[in-house]
Amino acid sequence: MNELHHSGLTNAAMIACIVAAATIGDVMIASAMRQIGDLDDIKAHAGLLGAIKAVITNTRFFCGVAAMAVSFFSLLFALSHADLSLVAPASASLTVVTNTIAGKVFLKENVDRRRWLAALCVCFGVALLAR
Repeated sequence: MNELHHSGLTNAAMIACIVAAATIGDVMIASAMRQIGDLDDIKAHAGLLGAIKAVITNTRFFCGVAAMAVSFFSLLFALSHADLSLVAPASASLTVVTNTIAGKVFLKENVDRRRWLAALCVCFGVALLAR
């Protein structure tokens, strides 16, 4: 067993990196798509190449893709050093929580009581899993 396998702090840091990068990526891509607008409308006016150009020339979109790539490679790193039964559910679940918060704060989404309650339940589940 390697030394990283036994460190709860290291596992938490790896999961935090995955979650942070995934959340940043999701928010950046969602923001980019809102900035770009309806791709069907763009496609109707400028054709498929126009819609593709609208996406690939958007800086936010590429920043989001880069953050998602960081999240993916962080996940690979974490899986090579920690248990799958901890890393996969914790990172996926906590990403749901951080996306809920980020959607409310950065994207000004309407997050109802049911979603907040679901996020709270996810937090309790992750806490039980980490013990």
